[in-house]
Amino acid sequence: MMHGQNYLQKKQQGTTLIEVLIAVVIISIGLLSVAALQTVALKSNNGSYYRSQATFLAYDLADRIRAAPESAEDGDYDDGQAGDRAEWDARVVDRLGSGAVGQVVIVSGSTANQASITIQWNDNRARIRAASDADDATVTSFNYRMEF
Repeated sequence: MMHGQNYLQKKQQGTTLIEVLIAVVIISIGLLSVAALQTVALKSNNGSYYRSQATFLAYDLADRIRAAPESAEDGDYDDGQAGDRAEWDARVVDRLGSGAVGQVVIVSGSTANQASITIQWNDNRARIRAASDADDATVTSFNYRMEF
């Protein structure tokens, strides 16, 4: 009988090592999945940050136009102007990156004036894409229309 028990103990010795190896592989796959999920979350968070900055910038310029409607009618907020508009353009680049641009179109109406504020930026860092997607230039835009 002793001989049989010894044989079973020797046969069982390698199974715990295999179980530990399988557990390590499963935990490694789980940790890699968590890391991939964290990467996607960071990219989405970055995109949300840029969108909120574009929204704040558009609202800022809209408030400036509402505060000085005569200046807006005279073209002081048109593209390429100095003063408030130049300072706003610098903030757009500062907050959204060197490729970001802001555009303003003002249309005078019989009862009210309208302005369309568009901000464009490169959203490539926030873009979630497949490995086969080689397009590096992803332009995202935010458009805000108002009456003043």
